[in-house]
Amino acid sequence: MELTDTLRKLLQSFERYYDVRAEGVAAPFAAEAEFHSHTEQYFLVKAAHLSDIDSNEYVFFALEPALTCGRLSELALAAWEAGLSRVRPYMGHRNSDVSLIILAGRIDDDALARVRKTRFSKSYRFGLYGWSNFRVLAYEPSSGRTASNRLGKNLRKLVRNL
Repeated sequence: MELTDTLRKLLQSFERYYDVRAEGVAAPFAAEAEFHSHTEQYFLVKAAHLSDIDSNEYVFFALEPALTCGRLSELALAAWEAGLSRVRPYMGHRNSDVSLIILAGRIDDDALARVRKTRFSKSYRFGLYGWSNFRVLAYEPSSGRTASNRLGKNLRKLVRNL
């Protein structure tokens, strides 16, 4: 299965809950997906408004013929910076997570180990205005090898079903 076919199937699984874009995406990425959730809490009536809670996720998809440690670092940093540029923290902001899914024709063993160690996180005003965490998954469709960091383990279920 080609990388583009795998990407197409993966994007179809995201379309139900995410806003997916495959055209007009920034240079190192092949596609993007965004998820926004807004919740309000009231006490008995709407006039007694208690809180707003916003949760966001920005997912970036990359296609690589061969994934090396250097390229992994470039992609991770680009996704993290692009995701953080969209975050607007305020008192009702809970979290804005950034995810990177890399589909590669071949993944170096060093890059697989580096994926597991890749971590970024940021809190806004000591957590009062929310936080951001980074998830990463590298997947080699030809062999089925996957690697993810601790927060990205739930992403493995997505590619397991492809």
